[in-house]
Amino acid sequence: MYQAKESRYETMKYNRCGASGLKLPRISLGLWHNFGSKGSFENMQEMCRTAFDYGITHFDLANNYGPEPGAAEENFGKILQKDLGTYRDELVISTKAGYGMWPGPYGDFGSKKYLVASLDQSLKRMGLEYVDLFYHHRPDPETPLEETVCALDGIVRSGKALYIGISNYSKEQTRMAAALFRERKTPFIINQRSYSIFNRAIEADGLKDYAAAHGIGLITFSPLAQGLLTDRYLHGIPQDSRVRTDGRFLSESSMTEETLAKIRALHDLAGRRGQTLAQMALSWILRDGDITSVLIGASKPAQILDNLGTLRAMAFTEEERKRIDEIAGLSSI
Repeated sequence: MYQAKESRYETMKYNRCGASGLKLPRISLGLWHNFGSKGSFENMQEMCRTAFDYGITHFDLANNYGPEPGAAEENFGKILQKDLGTYRDELVISTKAGYGMWPGPYGDFGSKKYLVASLDQSLKRMGLEYVDLFYHHRPDPETPLEETVCALDGIVRSGKALYIGISNYSKEQTRMAAALFRERKTPFIINQRSYSIFNRAIEADGLKDYAAAHGIGLITFSPLAQGLLTDRYLHGIPQDSRVRTDGRFLSESSMTEETLAKIRALHDLAGRRGQTLAQMALSWILRDGDITSVLIGASKPAQILDNLGTLRAMAFTEEERKRIDEIAGLSSI
């Protein structure tokens, strides 16, 4: 039977989530890829054990994570039953709804009918009575924001979630949602957005500064730019890379010589800091305290352990910051 390490809280640091009472580990584990029906359950189990053994208490899911949709929640539910369930009160478990889950007009976006039904399904798949954090996964251009906010508020009041988050909302959308949540005294605490050295969208639209100024947490995904900010592409495109096998999020056409040169230059800088490129990319996200937590993905436990090395070198000199901006060209890939 699994027994967590007694030393699990000795090295991880925790940040308060916005103005709430909840703290999140600086590094959280996302169960997007590699936790679906096609993966090895034993590997998933070992990744979750490794994460928790080193103080990663936050496990982030969504109703559509897989493949197939729902599979990640089902597998995590089995892991809770076999291993982590004993430590439920030490865990922060989050899930989301907002993308297509079932046929017909009621299985997508942001209606009250969809959000309530989706969370009920998620709880059943994971074998839980409640989640700690429930997100609306993306803005809905057709459903009134008031309806979505009202549904999320009702979910908290029903006891099926402790806190509310939003994901992929812009600064202006966040501002409007926050005002509606404040009226209802809903515990809205966080926005989840993509952010990396190569993707500065939350800086460009002002969300990063706005959230810090208004007590809203920020958790970021795709910190390694779909693998670009790792050692994987230093010498070109491997045959088994996601660029070649799954072009939905990173296309082969984006892997220009200019992009590869940027990756190599960042790798050299990371080496001078005593870090891997991935470690430096994660440290950069957490550099100024405005980001509550960074979500990592992993395909094996060793990657989680490598990413935890981020915590040993958080600070950047002004020269290093300027050099990273110069290499990135302050543009998105």
